Amino acid sequence: MPLEDFDRVITDLQAIPREVRTELTPVLKRAGESVAADARARASWSTRIPGAVALSVRYGQRRTGVLLRVSAARAPHARAYEGLGRPGNFRHPRFGDRDAEWVTQARRPYAWPAVVAHRAETDHDVAGVVDAAARRHGFH
Repeated sequence: MPLEDFDRVITDLQAIPREVRTELTPVLKRAGESVAADARARASWSTRIPGAVALSVRYGQRRTGVLLRVSAARAPHARAYEGLGRPGNFRHPRFGDRDAEWVTQARRPYAWPAVVAHRAETDHDVAGVVDAAARRHGFH
């Protein structure tokens, strides 16, 4: 899907009335579940990260769409390992003691690669769901 079409879908989502949003939310979450499942699988080396991965649907001005989130409260190490999807390393103090030795660990991105792998499929599913609901409720 071209970026212009994706921007149009976001604009359409923001214009949808509340009652239609209520109908769309569970369907949109199902459309994004393949991304969340893939992110959980990619982070299966961790005991906490897979359980901290969640999907949410937002219709706001700043963030609209299906969002993949990882709870920092449930998996505080998740962001360091993700590294915003970039390979490389991160440093941290051994056992949390900032005055002690610092160690370097390799990042292990899991969320961003899952998003990239499923982007076309999810964009298509979300656009289809929004289009069908909008047509049912008189939008063009």
